[in-house]
Amino acid sequence: MAEEKISNETTSEEVKDTNQETADNSAQTEHAAEEKSDKKKKGKKDKHEVEMEELTAKLDEMKDRHLRLQAEFDNFRKRTLKEKADLIKSGGETVLVNILPVIDDFERAIDSLKEVADEDAGKQGTLLIYNKFKEFLKQNNVKEIEAQNEVFDVDLHEAITKIPAPSKELKGKVVDVIQKGYCLNEKVIRFAKVVIGE
Repeated sequence: MAEEKISNETTSEEVKDTNQETADNSAQTEHAAEEKSDKKKKGKKDKHEVEMEELTAKLDEMKDRHLRLQAEFDNFRKRTLKEKADLIKSGGETVLVNILPVIDDFERAIDSLKEVADEDAGKQGTLLIYNKFKEFLKQNNVKEIEAQNEVFDVDLHEAITKIPAPSKELKGKVVDVIQKGYCLNEKVIRFAKVVIGE
């Protein structure tokens, strides 16, 4: 009987232990399930946060791209307007540049007619045409570059050669003009070819 009692006590303790283990396992399972549920919720939150951050980054990138595109377009528009203004301002530049040798020829012709009397019809006709050409250049904002006895300026003059200066005042200045230079709206369209005194 004592053995039976010990056996019953052992069994009852085993049942208690088993019940306790079952309760512990059940508590652990519930705890694990709660953790899993929390992780899922957290995972969903993390997933939403990650998606939100990605969308924010994409939005910022698109804003930046948009601003850059606007700036590029504005620069393009300004550059195009400037080019159009330049074209309008100096549109006939090639025509005017091609007329300059004709002006040079008229000046040489007038120099050769110095000996001829002023009443000569050929001289008068040449002077008339020359003056019309000069007026045409003036109306189109073409100006002659002053060079004779001026200080040599690389932006306006092209030096052909150097010679000893006839006087001390002409050192570093233009002694002779071989070919006249011209500007169109403050832009040099032909440099004055000059001789410099040294």
